[in-house]
Amino acid sequence: MSNNAFLKVEGLSKCYAPGQPAVFENINFSIEKGEFVCIIGHSGCGKSTILNVLAGLEDPTCGGVVMAGKEISGPSLDRGVVFQSHALLPWLTVEQNIAFAVKSRHPRWSGKQIAEHGARFIEMVGLAGAAKKKPSELSGGMKQRVGIARAFAVEPKMLLMDEPFGALDALTRGVIQDELLKICAATQQTVFMITHDVDEAILLADKVMLMSNGPCARIAEVVINTLPRERSRETIHHDPQFYRIRNHLVDFLVRRSKTLQQDAETGREAGQAPRTVRPGLEESDPLPPDPKALKPVRHIRAI
Repeated sequence: MSNNAFLKVEGLSKCYAPGQPAVFENINFSIEKGEFVCIIGHSGCGKSTILNVLAGLEDPTCGGVVMAGKEISGPSLDRGVVFQSHALLPWLTVEQNIAFAVKSRHPRWSGKQIAEHGARFIEMVGLAGAAKKKPSELSGGMKQRVGIARAFAVEPKMLLMDEPFGALDALTRGVIQDELLKICAATQQTVFMITHDVDEAILLADKVMLMSNGPCARIAEVVINTLPRERSRETIHHDPQFYRIRNHLVDFLVRRSKTLQQDAETGREAGQAPRTVRPGLEESDPLPPDPKALKPVRHIRAI
């Protein structure tokens, strides 16, 4: 773990009742500034609890979190949170919902300054034409875009996202993923995101943390995404690295997470540090292939 990391999590454990097994224990990881990190694991392993601790919404039983040299001890505008539910104020318009958040960050700004600042982020998520609409007039995907714009508008040092696209249909989710990629590239935002979607993690993340099953869950592996950072949904599957990474993640979720849990119960894996892997690169393929050299996919019409 880097001593100069932007975010450092050390010895984090959470137990809700005395005598009960911990939800997770001895969680250690770091995130560099501008890095996009996804965490994946089965339900019940404590992913959302870890995010709540990072947000300052919940206290750990043991361990601590330091961000930008300061220990996290409660909620702060330095950490923006986007949940699966958009949590918009239904009586306010899109621009008013965002202005409400901006005013909390900049209480001395004039109404004009707040409006101009908010408009920039409404434009970023492609909702300039819906700025005057209330949440009841928006689709689910549009509401989630407003939630993302609101989180970015307060200009947090770190963005925390708890399955923000989980309730959306595949097409809408893809569009918002593209928007998120563009915004993060433009702002160099540091992001910690929970997802159950393996393809989403490969598209968005610089590294993917894999958690073993609970109780007493831990981070078993840190998978480095070796695909070029300038990736898109349309071309990502043309790169052979994509399938190596995807197969590795799916194999962990389907098979190895269960084995790790069994080992933990017998004490064989207790206290082991997560290993860092780069499944996208193999010894026979030490460098990412040149995208220009890849042959185009031939489309076949089904009869």
